[in-house]
Amino acid sequence: QVLLTESGGGLATPGESLTLTCVVDGDEIVNLAMGWFRQAPGKEREFVAGASRNEHIIDYLPSVKGRFTISTDNIKNIMSLRMNNLNRADTAVYYCAARPQNQPSLIYTSVAYEYWGQGIQVTVAP
Repeated sequence: QVLLTESGGGLATPGESLTLTCVVDGDEIVNLAMGWFRQAPGKEREFVAGASRNEHIIDYLPSVKGRFTISTDNIKNIMSLRMNNLNRADTAVYYCAARPQNQPSLIYTSVAYEYWGQGIQVTVAP
């Protein structure tokens, strides 16, 4: 059983930055494919950023590419999402997701992830 715990959300004004952190408990992060998803009110959950095991492959939602950076720390067993130049469209509940993986590959669909964090609110407003 893998437990994921997000932190670092909150309120930001447009143009500001926030960093989300996902603490992984129950497995080594090097064994996991990891992802960040978000869900805004009235919308479906969408892929934001993901990393295959060992960060061999990384990809982003086009609207966040160049502004968001996903990273993992194998020592601390955490995943982070640095979000720069936030805008109102980034307002959502953000979720950390993980699944065990043998061969590195990127997972874009939420149903393919086995473990989820509880979600954390990010609100971008003037």
